[in-house]
Amino acid sequence: MAKLYFHYSTMNAGKSTVLLQAAHNYRERGMEPYLLTAQFDNRAGKGKIASRIGIGTAADTFGENDDLFLKIEAQTKAVDLACVFIDEAQFLSKDQVWQLARAVDDLHVPVMCYGLRVDFRGELFPGSATLLALADEMREIRTICHCGKRATMVVRQDENKNVLTGGEQVQIGGNETYVSLCRRHWRIAVGDKA
Repeated sequence: MAKLYFHYSTMNAGKSTVLLQAAHNYRERGMEPYLLTAQFDNRAGKGKIASRIGIGTAADTFGENDDLFLKIEAQTKAVDLACVFIDEAQFLSKDQVWQLARAVDDLHVPVMCYGLRVDFRGELFPGSATLLALADEMREIRTICHCGKRATMVVRQDENKNVLTGGEQVQIGGNETYVSLCRRHWRIAVGDKA
């Protein structure tokens, strides 16, 4: 039975690594996965999903106005599609998450989404909020804070390692920009020491 999955975590927890391993497992068994990533996140190159540990693969991209149901439906007509993998799922719109749910329900294809749950301000991304509401199954991919506790939050830093508490919700970056922390250390970092 097809389901909508949401694998979430903070930055640098290995979401893309887990996605790439799962897609490899499908291919190794002769099954065809369809990989998608956010169009504007081209840190690894246009249309590429890559991990910090050095593995990567080509992927189709989605933009803010793409109908993902139609994209997936076209793939099901072209190949015997086994699964859909979405990287950077936090960048999905609310409508796009509903389109993924429709693909699961009507096309009977599993959809595995991987993304951040919250931004550097501790607020849900729209795509993540809708996935939390609609996903059939959710799994946390864990990473740790510098103190050894589970990291559930992330701070954004400038080039001098100063913690930023304002700005646009979306800013593409990696280890040079974001640090994953436990809630306590996030509160300290953003100035909430109460």
